Amino acid sequence: MRGNLSPRCATVGLMCIAATVGRNGKNDRDDVRTVQLLLQMNAPQAAPAVPANGKCGAGTVTAIELYQHGVLGGFDIAGLITPEAANDPRQGSTLRALRQGMATGFSAARLQGIFIHAPASTIVRFFAPLVAAMAAAEIASLLRRSHFLAQVGHESGELRYTEEIASGVAYEGRKDLGNTQPGDGKRFKGRGLIQLTGRANYIAFGKTVQTDFTTGDTCKQIADDAALAIQAAVWFWQTHALNALADKDDVLTITRKVNGGTNGLEDRKRLLARAKWFLEPVAPAPATLPKVQAGEDDACDLSAADVVF
Repeated sequence: MRGNLSPRCATVGLMCIAATVGRNGKNDRDDVRTVQLLLQMNAPQAAPAVPANGKCGAGTVTAIELYQHGVLGGFDIAGLITPEAANDPRQGSTLRALRQGMATGFSAARLQGIFIHAPASTIVRFFAPLVAAMAAAEIASLLRRSHFLAQVGHESGELRYTEEIASGVAYEGRKDLGNTQPGDGKRFKGRGLIQLTGRANYIAFGKTVQTDFTTGDTCKQIADDAALAIQAAVWFWQTHALNALADKDDVLTITRKVNGGTNGLEDRKRLLARAKWFLEPVAPAPATLPKVQAGEDDACDLSAADVVF
């Protein structure tokens, strides 16, 4: 995303929270919201339901305690959730159980976990066309999905922006982008989930979807139509053969292909770690086997149905 409005950046390992959540925890807003979403995704084992508002009040602490007592069998009842630590298996026990308790498959709820800053309504708007477009482009493995979502997430501010914030005047006269006519810089500024930029790219993408994006205000459709915004990103991904780089887990080269440099690399790594955490298949713990899969999206206040692909 152009315009430097990316959320808090941090290079992290394969984890979904950075600090403690719960009684006497650090309770960073993003971490708290992540835990609240995980508790929702673990319904009915996790009760009572708590809103995913990022505020760790008495209700959230109680929900953590009840989950720890009921699902973990009293192993951890401090009302505090710690991040996972590779060098200490005692850390993150509740978090691991919550991860194991999520319903299988790529769902709107999991997408919300990855894009923690996106409103629930935005997740619902993009989820179904995103699933369809990714499947058609063979973005189906853990690494391909994770890298694609990490790049899309950074470029779009976690689905919140489908049009470049800057005016586009910087692209005026850029013949390498096909901007040969006066006003092309503004008309063909970055749009879509991976900021399609320049007259030449608009024409090339238009041929793929059999649409002319160079007349009138048709260029704006790539930002306004969720399906087109996704298709533009997938088109860029395919034309630059990024599945092959994703297979190699090469976030640096993918970032250079998408960005032209390494702007936002740490945030892309952060999103990549979250995507892997939420998408990697994990064997369910015995205590969470009775989980009712159909209740996941309802518990997360998301109306889109679970989709497995």
